[in-house]
Amino acid sequence: MKVPFLDLGRQHEPIKAALHEAACRVIDGCHYIGGEDVKAFEQEMAAWQGVPEVCGVACATSGLFATLKCFGIGPGDEVITTVHTAIATAESISLTGAKVVFCDLKKGFFNLDPAEVAKKVTPRTKAIIPVHLYGQPADLDAILEIARKHKLIVIEDCAQAQGARYKGQRVGNYGAAAVFSFFPSKNLGGFGDGGAVIAKDPAVLKKIRMFSNHGRTAKYLHEFEGINSRLDAIQAALLRICLPHVDEWNAKRRQVAAWYAEGLKGIRQVVTPQTVPETEPIYHVYCIVVPDREALQKHLKQNDIETGVHYPYSLNVLPAYAHLKQGKGSFPVAEHACEHMLSLPMFPAMTREEADAVCKAVRAFYP
Repeated sequence: MKVPFLDLGRQHEPIKAALHEAACRVIDGCHYIGGEDVKAFEQEMAAWQGVPEVCGVACATSGLFATLKCFGIGPGDEVITTVHTAIATAESISLTGAKVVFCDLKKGFFNLDPAEVAKKVTPRTKAIIPVHLYGQPADLDAILEIARKHKLIVIEDCAQAQGARYKGQRVGNYGAAAVFSFFPSKNLGGFGDGGAVIAKDPAVLKKIRMFSNHGRTAKYLHEFEGINSRLDAIQAALLRICLPHVDEWNAKRRQVAAWYAEGLKGIRQVVTPQTVPETEPIYHVYCIVVPDREALQKHLKQNDIETGVHYPYSLNVLPAYAHLKQGKGSFPVAEHACEHMLSLPMFPAMTREEADAVCKAVRAFYP
């Protein structure tokens, strides 16, 4: 049985006609920037997230950059985040002129270690960006406590965690602000780039909205310099079709994760994902940790099973961050994860037979 890593075609098949209709409506209306679909999607996502307002942006990277800027973060400041994430998280900090301060992972998990965060706070620290990586909520209580103690801003990176819950609430509702991604492979994926920002302070969100639209409140009226980071109308229209299905899709991902947990149980060489107590992950990615990733990946490929690696390098070892002089060995937990993690197929339309085929192939590798 051939098992794809991701199959968006199968996921979207039940809503294909509605997606086509939405796209054609925008094309026929000839209104491609802003407009009613963007406003409607922002309102619908706000209601779904349980917040007063959402600001659509062109992508999560620019949304995070805009959020940091609108909190006044810039040169001379420091922002703490995880060393194990997509570069966009750290890149957004650097773009403001602030210094990226990396932290290691909590052992046994894929998210920030609060104990490490506490050690990295200095008088220049202005914010912490926890990343809910792979759809697994970070340890928010501990992080928020550190932030309260030192009067720091917490910005949640929810790019991979749309719909995940921490102690009953959706992630994104805990920090001063949160950023989401609608990259096609995400749990709420669009059909190109896209993202959204929420913030507890309406004045901050208003500024983020302005900053993302050239710093203006009306056409040709610019109160300050900003950037072009608007959510396209056609993406908003398509996301409106997908949004009502996200909870169902996430539940199906959790079912696939349960099949994996059952099918891989007892294989001593395989470590399956752990979760923080009182959380509901949404398994954007299902990562296992194994001693010999490349060999297992090759074996699975030979059995027509696609896999991925998220991420092969911790950010500290990349040339982009050589200036921080934190080379190999600086973050041992994250570096070990990067060398041994393997992402198994995971998507809502995945069948029990496919999950069983993956588990069977892994078991055959570790007899």
